Amino acid sequence: MRILVDADACPVKEEVYKVAFRREVPVTLVANSHLRVPPHPLIHRETVTNVLDAADDRIAELAGPDCVVVTADILLADRCLKAGAAVLAPTGKPFTAASIGSAIAVRAIMVDLRAGGDQIGGAAPFSKEDRSRFLQALDGALVKLARV
Repeated sequence: MRILVDADACPVKEEVYKVAFRREVPVTLVANSHLRVPPHPLIHRETVTNVLDAADDRIAELAGPDCVVVTADILLADRCLKAGAAVLAPTGKPFTAASIGSAIAVRAIMVDLRAGGDQIGGAAPFSKEDRSRFLQALDGALVKLARV
């Protein structure tokens, strides 16, 4: 069992470490740039090239039924779900086989609107409630994986 993190813009790395240390689950953080991680045997950092989607490709390669993947990237979430991984957004919202199709569709609509020059609002600011929800969701996903 392990946690994979799409780490470049992940706002919940500290929460991932907290849960990983408590549950003694290894963590791999994948990023396009060097990032600081705690010096701990459970924490592993992989820095990939700046080639487009290199981090996503590496995470998708590592993902499997024994993993919880943390990402806000909907297309990466889809790839990881297809590999059998559990996938959580940094807000704690799980991506599932039942929800990923509509998430991809909404993403495509938003891309089209932006490409057409429409000014649309972005995501809501990240909150304390999001952090709390993420902690609960990650812990719950690891408990579920441990039962399998």
